Amino acid sequence: MTPRATRPVSVAAADLGASSGRVLRGEIGPDQLRLTVAHRFANEPVRVAGTLHWDILALFRDVLVGLRAAGPVTSIGVDSWAVDYALLDADGALLGNPVHYRDGRTDGVPQRLARRLGARRLYTTTGLAQQPFNTLCQLVAAADAPQLAAAHRLLMIPDLITYWLTGRVGVEATNASTTQLYDLRTGTWAVELMAEAGIPARLFPPLWRPGARIGPTLAELDLPGAPHVVAVGSHDTASAVVAVPATSENYAYISCGTWSLVGVELDQPVLTEASRRAKFSNEGGVDGTIRYLRNVTGLWPLQECLRGWDNPELPALLAAAAAEPAFRSVVDIDDPVFLPPGDMPARVAEACRRSEQPVPRSPAAVVRCVLDSLALAHRRAVHQAQELSGRRVDVVHIVGGGARNALLCQLTADACGLPVLAGPVEATAIGNLLVQARAAGAVAGDLAALRRLVRDTQRITRYRPRDGSVPSRLIR
Repeated sequence: MTPRATRPVSVAAADLGASSGRVLRGEIGPDQLRLTVAHRFANEPVRVAGTLHWDILALFRDVLVGLRAAGPVTSIGVDSWAVDYALLDADGALLGNPVHYRDGRTDGVPQRLARRLGARRLYTTTGLAQQPFNTLCQLVAAADAPQLAAAHRLLMIPDLITYWLTGRVGVEATNASTTQLYDLRTGTWAVELMAEAGIPARLFPPLWRPGARIGPTLAELDLPGAPHVVAVGSHDTASAVVAVPATSENYAYISCGTWSLVGVELDQPVLTEASRRAKFSNEGGVDGTIRYLRNVTGLWPLQECLRGWDNPELPALLAAAAAEPAFRSVVDIDDPVFLPPGDMPARVAEACRRSEQPVPRSPAAVVRCVLDSLALAHRRAVHQAQELSGRRVDVVHIVGGGARNALLCQLTADACGLPVLAGPVEATAIGNLLVQARAAGAVAGDLAALRRLVRDTQRITRYRPRDGSVPSRLIR
């Protein structure tokens, strides 16, 4: 039973995104949701001997810096991107830096797995689209690695941070549901599938559910207030969806950052063959919900372009892009060619050249091409989500960093032909904080009650669709 709301509570969210991280402090009560950013930091992968790794020790250091800056809090929740994992030996020591999901080691693995285990069976068991970055694919690719042979436990990234904070070992369920090693029907690890894939089930610890009290932080860390760690929706999208300020079930969400996770919230998974072929995933959400979504390449191409151009001022570049001709050139933003890091402007130009479209010659033109293409990808995913799930969508909510991008929000409204409500920007951290506050009894109620608090306290911007702004040849 959820405790009755009594008084405000101070809690902290460690929110690790694929490009940056942050620690926020929240003051939360029945009519209160105030955020303070304690620390922001970059998340920069490192390539060593041809393999792309996460700099996980630097990330943990920054989490500690942020938690100390946040001051005394009652509890801490940790979330991050999905699919990547760390291996621990029998003494609990880390066996090497985790490998980045954009590393090329899984090339060809999805096809091998589909032949070996059956694409249909994989989908009906795990509910996930077959993607090269899925944890299952990564583990199969690492089958002969000495680290895997020496491993005693596997932890997802937020669970590794939690382990270093508390000494407790487990994996939170919403993130487990992204691994393709979790049985969506039973809510447990897919042990039989692991055995057939040659992955030892002994690696996988017990599962935590959002709201569970994991344990106190280690005394040696000397964190202010000696807080406990509470399980939240540790997959960042699971936390972000908690903070979608929806007023009914007839909405689509776009959790937009490095990726755009586009979908609807359901009570039951959709495991049809049409859903599998459309590459939709059924991921676990807070309170037993299903996040029925498609992974769309989000702002990653724009981020890589900016990096290649030595990070020019984004507002000026977006203003220039808004003045460029609309939909002059578009690309398939989900083409695997855009997945790895590297010279993104050249790849965009080459994709336009191959499809016999005008090649964007200026940074503004490249940005316009990327954002037009992303808006069309949002449209396709929103329309497919409705068709495959039977859920009508009346409004699209964009949350996360993409909610700041007014041009993208307007283009998405135009492409979808639906109003777009943008915000909150810090949806992931807010969802993380709200689950903690509910567990502490500072707020009460179901997801609808939590979302009402978000609507009442956070800034939301409305974008109305402009008729005729998208050429009919692109509407499909």
